[in-house]
Amino acid sequence: MTEILFYHLERARLEDVLPGLLEKTLERDWRAVVRAGSKERVEALDGHLWTYRDESFLPHAHSGEATSQPVWLTVGDELPNDPQILFLIDGAKATAASLDGLARCVMIFDGRDDGAVGDARAFWKETKVAGCDATYWKQSPEGRWEKQA
Repeated sequence: MTEILFYHLERARLEDVLPGLLEKTLERDWRAVVRAGSKERVEALDGHLWTYRDESFLPHAHSGEATSQPVWLTVGDELPNDPQILFLIDGAKATAASLDGLARCVMIFDGRDDGAVGDARAFWKETKVAGCDATYWKQSPEGRWEKQA
């Protein structure tokens, strides 16, 4: 059964959080797909993941590029790099049934966006009904992730 994690952004931006989560993914020797809500977000992340830190970059690709990269950026449903983890950002959707075969799914949502919070609540309910192990994480004032549920 796929483990589902919900990351509620309140203090940090997605651009600040996602690279660290992807680094941890690669440390596990896992592959990831990042499913975004728009092509523009994919393009922005493409540039950001090469430059987010002077001493590091995250190997990745997106449509029309080599699918062998450990991180794949997309707006679609494809999982071309045989990932263990799927990240859902900016309103990207999945169903509990579509997560079969993945070790983990991480939904990252902006707590300042009522639509994103509503989407996260709906997905939480769906995953719980489907019997998935779902956990909810929120940032502390110091910026650390704390398990809430």
